[in-house]
Amino acid sequence: MSTWPDTRILDLLGIDVPIIQAPMAVGTTTAMVIAASQAGALGSMPAAALSLEQLREALTTLRQADVRPINVNFFCHQPPAADEARDRRWKALLEPYYRELGADFDAPTPESNRSPFNEAACEVVEEFRPEVVSFHFGLPEKRLLDRVKATGAKVLSSATTVEEAIWLEQHGCDAIIAMGVEAGGHRGLFLSDDLNTQIGLMALVPQIVDAVKVPVIAAGGIGDARGIVAAFALGAAAVQIGTAYLFTPEANVSASHHHALRNAQASETALTNLFTGRPARGIVNRVMRELGAINPAAPAFPRAGGALMPLKAKDEAGFSNLWSGQALRLGKEMSSYALTRELAEQALARLQRN
Repeated sequence: MSTWPDTRILDLLGIDVPIIQAPMAVGTTTAMVIAASQAGALGSMPAAALSLEQLREALTTLRQADVRPINVNFFCHQPPAADEARDRRWKALLEPYYRELGADFDAPTPESNRSPFNEAACEVVEEFRPEVVSFHFGLPEKRLLDRVKATGAKVLSSATTVEEAIWLEQHGCDAIIAMGVEAGGHRGLFLSDDLNTQIGLMALVPQIVDAVKVPVIAAGGIGDARGIVAAFALGAAAVQIGTAYLFTPEANVSASHHHALRNAQASETALTNLFTGRPARGIVNRVMRELGAINPAAPAFPRAGGALMPLKAKDEAGFSNLWSGQALRLGKEMSSYALTRELAEQALARLQRN
């Protein structure tokens, strides 16, 4: 493929096209990662929802498919202290739904868990030596980050504000993912939990580009070649795309999620803390409408999801997280390989005409 106007990310990560397939805990499969990689992008495997054994199995599959480079993504949150009183209040708020749907309110509440990057996860990185390791919610402690860097991995992390971008650069990131408020899934915010700090990609990218020296990757609301061209015009050296890949046959989404992605309007997504306790963008469903998308009663991340699990089992569409960004109506029914190639080829053609 012809030369891109900015090749810093291509050179840094060793990829052919400046596209990162987003590491979505809901939806990503090894088949998706392999296909995106074969098309020249950076394939990304999410680790937060996997056990260490599941992560090892996934990485073994990717290495056997000769996926190089590969990006492995980890969460960096601090597990919350137990707060049984808050957990009880949250479940009590959901009790009418238990009664309506016939779920057992008195049964023990399932645990909802997301694993943060820790010593054991670092050992997996040292074992498989992925070429790229990315983080969400900041960065791990310096001791662990130094061990990751010692493997030769390039380190990425998400910034939702200019202040977060500067902090990430100061603490060793090789490139920064500028995450606009349009993006689906969990917000990467970590210096503040104030949602008023969250701004759109068009305003975020150029300000981060001006504030840091490392390359910037644009993420949020990008679903076609026009978005990629716009990201380059704003100073980004690559894009990260998630929701568009949820329309591919390689995506592993539930029947309800599949239907919602293909029928919801672009205006029907919202930031919500109901499903995990941290703000994340998804398609609005019954529980978001009736309890409010942001509800202060929801327990701290990731504990909120446990009490919803029995309700989700009864009514998946109404009580499950249907993660999606605002560009969902740009989604196309095509393979991950074909999507990646089309995005790259059409974007490069537009850039060369400009």
